[in-house]
Amino acid sequence: MDAERFPNRTPSPAGSRANGTTVPRADVTDWALLLVRLTFGLLMAGHGAQKLFGLFGGGGLTATARGFEGLGFRPGKLFAVIGGLSEFLGGLGLAVGLLTPLAAAALIGVMINAMATVTGGHGLWETDGGVEYSVCISVVALALAAIGPGRLAVDRFFPWGTGGWWEGAVALGLGGVGAAITLSL
Repeated sequence: MDAERFPNRTPSPAGSRANGTTVPRADVTDWALLLVRLTFGLLMAGHGAQKLFGLFGGGGLTATARGFEGLGFRPGKLFAVIGGLSEFLGGLGLAVGLLTPLAAAALIGVMINAMATVTGGHGLWETDGGVEYSVCISVVALALAAIGPGRLAVDRFFPWGTGGWWEGAVALGLGGVGAAITLSL
């Protein structure tokens, strides 16, 4: 299956199991995906921890709730918890490669909300308060769901662990539906 999805990938040497079957070893693509997942996922989890716990210079739940109330989300604390947990758990899920399509959906949904309520009216570039940052997060999350987390992930044991069109569609669809529900409340 990997040869079909990644035709230019050099096959990695296989390892042997005690029962005589062979298992492909992680190759450069798997290590690169791990690097992206860890960096991106842990930074997103940290961003959520700023909102939820006040870590890393964040304002914590009370300040985040006030910000959400200012955007028209009421009760602000509930939406702050939802947004913070989506970033925190979505980031951790991507970092370890666990439930990758759902983790990606959580981040995509939060970023759609950010674009719709905060940055959408400011154009593209972050320097003008625009959507650049949210678009980048959404695209990376979607790409990780579609590509799959690689062999160095918990998801490798599950059917969705190889990624694909379906996994990408689930991430984008659930993220969009979650954002739409949140924006309609």
